[in-house]
Amino acid sequence: MGIPQPAFYIFKCEQSAPPGFPKPSCVNSQNPESVELFQYLAQKLMEKGLIGTVQPVRTGCLNRCQLGPVMLVEPGHYMYVGLNKEKIDKIIEEHIIRGNPVEEYLIPQEYWDEPILPKDIVNSGE
Repeated sequence: MGIPQPAFYIFKCEQSAPPGFPKPSCVNSQNPESVELFQYLAQKLMEKGLIGTVQPVRTGCLNRCQLGPVMLVEPGHYMYVGLNKEKIDKIIEEHIIRGNPVEEYLIPQEYWDEPILPKDIVNSGE
């Protein structure tokens, strides 16, 4: 038997803009909790024994800065916004463990509509 692949990947934005930069950041020294969220996520997954089947991944900007802190759960393209520790707890319990995405924390559709497939972009130029 092979090594099982993760059931979920959680991409947590760790982008931090320099002070005075006009764009907001998912990690901001003005919001001390935002600095701790990735470590909190990883610690909670370890405490529940899920770290092998759920892979937390630090990532750069996910281009939804105005709604941060954000994280993307795959599979399914579930973008969670306005994160804090309590929301992460509920996402782990409801979405990751029970399989029910937490609708009230998901990004509004006007910021996260259906994806455009690369083949559709390439084929539109023909």
